[in-house]
Amino acid sequence: MEKITGTFEVRLTPQDVSYSHGTTLHGGRLNIDKTFEGPLSGSSHGEMLSMLDAGRSAGGYVAVEIFEGSVNGKSGSFALQHYGKTDSTGQSLILEVVPGTGEGDLRGIRGSMNIRIESKQHFYDFEFAIP
Repeated sequence: MEKITGTFEVRLTPQDVSYSHGTTLHGGRLNIDKTFEGPLSGSSHGEMLSMLDAGRSAGGYVAVEIFEGSVNGKSGSFALQHYGKTDSTGQSLILEVVPGTGEGDLRGIRGSMNIRIESKQHFYDFEFAIP
């Protein structure tokens, strides 16, 4: 597995769909648009579904996005899936390449990504293998 690091910008656009259950649960759907720089270079587009408690102190989300661009100079595309949650014990995020979605030079790619936010800047750490 190789590991690369770089930066990205993200824009989340709320959609007209929202969910609620009484006064305790609130959720919605957002479009995701990202631009990646560094060894992972390109853009991604996807959708997110989220759910938060009434105090907005705990919740979770799932998302899928499709990346198009290059990884260490190899061009193509692949999909990423997210599973994230937060509560009083902390946050967790699983972000993985969807198996079988690699196209072009990225056919067969597998891997996982970690997202960090430092001083309001988004960073990715992408660990991957391409056969």
